[in-house]
Amino acid sequence: MSRTGLGRAGEAHAARFLEAQGYVLLARNWRIREGELDIVAREGDTLAFVEVKSLRTRVYGAGEERVDARKRQRLALLAERFLAAHPDLAYRQCRFDVVVIDYTHRPAQIRLYRNAFDLNG
Repeated sequence: MSRTGLGRAGEAHAARFLEAQGYVLLARNWRIREGELDIVAREGDTLAFVEVKSLRTRVYGAGEERVDARKRQRLALLAERFLAAHPDLAYRQCRFDVVVIDYTHRPAQIRLYRNAFDLNG
């Protein structure tokens, strides 16, 4: 499976998992010039910007370790752009979650990190 195919499969897997956890999906693969948000969802009154990491090897570290400072800054910028484009959601409390789909295990393991980081890094 290609890297893109793995990423899309992981995002679909993560979406089903999040819905089973009670999240309401609002957007998937929301894209603008600066980048893409994998999943935007609501959990209760909180808006969650969810980054999905799909692993087929651990050579580059665990999935949550792959969301480095540069990636966090980009996600924060994208979240600001999303809120500007959707002012009806701007009043909500927001957080950044990370979902890791670890395909090095059979069956795949899913790890959810709620509030994985904040806008300050």
